[in-house]
Amino acid sequence: MVRRPGTALRRGWTTGACAAAASKAAYTALLSRSFPDPVTITLPGGETPAFALAREELRDDRACAAIVKDAGDDPDVTHGALIVATLQKGAAGSGVVFRAGEGVGTITKPGLPLPPGEPAINPKPREMIRAAIAEVARALGGTEDVDVEIAVPGGEAIARKTWNPRLGIVGGISILGTTGVVIPYSCSAWIHSIQRGVDVARAAGLSHVAGSTGSTSERAVQGLLKLPDTALLDMGDFAGGLLKYLRRHPLPRLTIAGGFGKIAKLAQGHLDLHSGRSQVDRKWVAERMRELGADDWIVAKAEAANSALEALELARACDCPIGDLIASRARAVALGVLEGAPVAVDVAIFDRNGVLVGKSDG
Repeated sequence: MVRRPGTALRRGWTTGACAAAASKAAYTALLSRSFPDPVTITLPGGETPAFALAREELRDDRACAAIVKDAGDDPDVTHGALIVATLQKGAAGSGVVFRAGEGVGTITKPGLPLPPGEPAINPKPREMIRAAIAEVARALGGTEDVDVEIAVPGGEAIARKTWNPRLGIVGGISILGTTGVVIPYSCSAWIHSIQRGVDVARAAGLSHVAGSTGSTSERAVQGLLKLPDTALLDMGDFAGGLLKYLRRHPLPRLTIAGGFGKIAKLAQGHLDLHSGRSQVDRKWVAERMRELGADDWIVAKAEAANSALEALELARACDCPIGDLIASRARAVALGVLEGAPVAVDVAIFDRNGVLVGKSDG
């Protein structure tokens, strides 16, 4: 992404906001025979964004409107996706009935905010859609008994880039968003997925989960511990997000798995492991090697190393168990964040080939 220095990152709109706006446009057309374009909705925080329609289709008994999802400057996998709402009048007293169209997933596992069998349209977007329909009904004399189908063409392929398959959401993406607004680089969707992964593991009765910083450490820890896919949490850089959620929603055992550099950051007390927001202090790593009895010349080379990986290789060459020490320090940080929650923690460090190079007690 390239942007001019000094310019602010552009905010975007969630799939839930797009679905609510498309639903409002479609229901307005169903009652008035005319589409509002652009269509304006009120978000939970009071903002009133306007959305241009990308598709309009009106028949006697149903109306369809679509909006292109704009995530602003956030690297969102649903950016540019078409969010389609098709509405028709429902049976008297039915209220708003939600259906999953093409590319919207269906929930198959317990532990999510909605029960199995429901379309993966999250509670807050449902509230926004109901509010939009109620507004149109009041203005045009309709009822709030409406069938709402939300579709995302190509959503099944997009979903393969998300946690949905692991969470038991099949057939497509989830319609998400609590505020309706996408804050660039807030990474809220990733943290949301971590939380839902914990919820699903708890509902499945699992006693042991693993939070991994990347795909290599995830494959390695699964092979080491023989954990089912449901127990694997793609923690990424958000160690703090995982630990803080487990503090409130504990599971009996957590294994944290990652590369040496990421786990060294956690050992230093960083809870956000992204390279743009925390750095490995190689002097700190070198001092830990000194604690373990490494010779001064090795310590000096480690302090001058170009990367954490180079420092690790120096330690391994002289049989200095720096991996175990860093894992133990990281475990201590994790336990501090958990603040006594009943979660047993251990830490495993793997190299780029998936070889175990450090482990903690626990």
